[in-house]
Amino acid sequence: MFTGIIEELGVVRKISPKGNVSLLEINAKEILSGVKVGDSVAVNGVCLTVISLGLNRVSFEVMDITLKNTNLGQLKPGQQVNLERSLKVGDRVSGHFVLGHIDCLGTLRRKCLRQGIMELDIAVPYEFMRYCLPRGSVSLDGISLTLAKVSANIFTVCIIPHTFKNTTLNFKGPSDKLNVEFDILAKNIPFNPF
Repeated sequence: MFTGIIEELGVVRKISPKGNVSLLEINAKEILSGVKVGDSVAVNGVCLTVISLGLNRVSFEVMDITLKNTNLGQLKPGQQVNLERSLKVGDRVSGHFVLGHIDCLGTLRRKCLRQGIMELDIAVPYEFMRYCLPRGSVSLDGISLTLAKVSANIFTVCIIPHTFKNTTLNFKGPSDKLNVEFDILAKNIPFNPF
């Protein structure tokens, strides 16, 4: 379990396919403190298991289904990724509970700077809109955010300058895919469209 507060931007070293599993190696520094083989780390919001550690390096095995259903399948060497270590019992929860289980891919439709705040419009398959509660939580590429506006199959989030500067949202453009995980609490509220 995670909180959606990104600790570091890592850099993809390489992705090596090996049968139905690929090896994903990432350069990192901050998240390596206290992490050991077998621990969970969120990479762009996807919960992955650490399989090896090295000097400023962490490696994961990623199944093909995960590569297909998340934006991890589009990663290239040199790209930056959002990294977060798993939550420890007793830690402060600064974002919201994020499981690292992606619900769908969203498509960035609009990116607009308005009075110092970045607004992003994200389109998702319509069936997921029932989890979009105004002022509710959502995780985009592992980043805990608040829904500002909801309409049809698009929701809007507003990003403060600190978050925008210190996450991969800074590099995203129209039509880019984002890993979307809806709030676990919203997913457990009975749906009533009226």
